[in-house]
Amino acid sequence: MCYFEQTRWSCGYWRWGHFRQQCNKEYRMGETCGLKLVYETKVEHDVCKLCHDTEKKQRRYDKMYRDVQRWQMEGNRSATIERTCGEMEEVVGQIKRMRDEHGHRLQSLGQVREKPSPFPDTTTRDTESWAAG
Repeated sequence: MCYFEQTRWSCGYWRWGHFRQQCNKEYRMGETCGLKLVYETKVEHDVCKLCHDTEKKQRRYDKMYRDVQRWQMEGNRSATIERTCGEMEEVVGQIKRMRDEHGHRLQSLGQVREKPSPFPDTTTRDTESWAAG
């Protein structure tokens, strides 16, 4: 039950910080007992890096979506549309993995309440319909 700093962002994400105080169970200098308790929580008013990275991916996805719509109206760009749709599927997978990682971290301290996502979920669009367009 050694004490550590903790950083918590406005989105609910958190991480352990530096070691602050040793407990009575550990007698060796420089060693910790393995059980972590919060000594002090530093609150960050911004969202975490993972949220920022997810927002970047979301903006990239949205741009590809708009590009595919524009190319379908222009016509004669089937190879470009097909390639971009493949890239969009990869980005959707990356966004999903990042959101899953974020959700897992939120639940790892018993935070089961569902917080609204700081970014809209627009990755559920059907990319195959664009290629057929």
